[in-house]
Amino acid sequence: MFEMDTIAAISTPLGEGAISIIRLSGKDAIAITNKLFQNKDLNEVNSHTIHYGKMIEPSTKQMIDEVLVSVMRAPKTFTCEDVVEINCHGGLVAVNRMLELVLEHGARLAEPGEFSKRAFLNGRIDLSQAEAVMDIIQSKTSEAMNVAMHQLDGKLSKLITDLRQQLIETIAHVEVNIDYPEYDDVEEMSLEMMDERTEYVHEKIERLLQVANQGKILREGIKTAIIGRPNVGKSSLLNSLAQEDKAIVTDVPGTTRDTIEEYVNVRGIPLHLIDTAGIRETEDIVEKIGVEKSRKILQEADLVLFMLNYNDELTDEDREIFHMLEGLPHIVIVNKSDLSNRLDINEVRSLAGEQHVIEMAVIAEEGIDRLEDALSDLFMKESLSAGDMTYVSNVRHIQLLKEAKRTLEDAQEALQMQMPLDMIQIDVTRTWELLGEIIGDTASESLIDQLFSQFCLGK
Repeated sequence: MFEMDTIAAISTPLGEGAISIIRLSGKDAIAITNKLFQNKDLNEVNSHTIHYGKMIEPSTKQMIDEVLVSVMRAPKTFTCEDVVEINCHGGLVAVNRMLELVLEHGARLAEPGEFSKRAFLNGRIDLSQAEAVMDIIQSKTSEAMNVAMHQLDGKLSKLITDLRQQLIETIAHVEVNIDYPEYDDVEEMSLEMMDERTEYVHEKIERLLQVANQGKILREGIKTAIIGRPNVGKSSLLNSLAQEDKAIVTDVPGTTRDTIEEYVNVRGIPLHLIDTAGIRETEDIVEKIGVEKSRKILQEADLVLFMLNYNDELTDEDREIFHMLEGLPHIVIVNKSDLSNRLDINEVRSLAGEQHVIEMAVIAEEGIDRLEDALSDLFMKESLSAGDMTYVSNVRHIQLLKEAKRTLEDAQEALQMQMPLDMIQIDVTRTWELLGEIIGDTASESLIDQLFSQFCLGK
């Protein structure tokens, strides 16, 4: 275990609340807290116990707060170091004064993610598990939380470790055959054996990548732009999906001048909804800026919800939007289906092609279920079952798996060409290294520093 200094940080969100927690980790965590704690000697208490007392300013003997102090001794802690958690009353003044005292008496302010980094460096978790900690904090749906929890539990780590073991045994076998050909009791590695072992790893990586897109969706959400001409019901749809009045709704075209954003959960699919300004030709300077912003968001979105009105005929602007949507995942929503029909629905279906066309009455909340069905069909064609499968949701992991897949395919191509095993072994070794970067075994120090710097302070 690494010998490190003692760090401290506020581990709860800043602001008014019932409780705030200051966490310390390091060899002097208990001793520093003991200087400030008045009730009993924390050096003498048992590990994993909680103690009531008062935090005192040593020089003035002034009481700062009534607290509960949790004492957890190494190595059975998250960081594998001595850890103290001070539970004090919530509020900016009290908790900041408490942190100042801790820092004045020997602790150092923790860097973002430094507690998790110490857990990684001390072997408590690997790199993929450390990243899962942040995924849990940022989860927006229960499904995303489940995927992150399974990653934290080590399911992905175990699978990657098993695949690397298969590869390292293959590499070692080739090395023995090359360096010690006189060993008759060692089975000779053949091209067929190499092909069989690399194919096994290749299949496992392919399976991970097949469901990676769904895992990424659960982790990051789908950036969804709601577009259309003014007054087609875009803001009403946002309010309906968010189940609250986030956007102003009026009968006046051009009410929405700027984008309005909201995260919603639709059948476990996190949508990052963006209500845009109505796309139309306008002389209003402010509205024109909003329209240009809408066009830009349309090109950056993962999904577009294009809204039309049932009682309005298609316009040239609508047809232009259909043209802009070519090649982009989108759903066409024909709103106000409870009104008289003036829209040529056949033309709409023709312009939409193979994309979903859904008829709705958003204000009456009719057709929401059909929209949810379409979203599931687009993004969750294979039902997620986090209980019996391992899912990859991290972009870094997905990229490394894709590279590992390519290097294995290079090895398999070389096998087909019957190249020497020591040449094929180069690609197999590179695959082993790439998989090691996922769990941190072969990751560079700069990569590790960069990853943990993205964590929140106090974690």
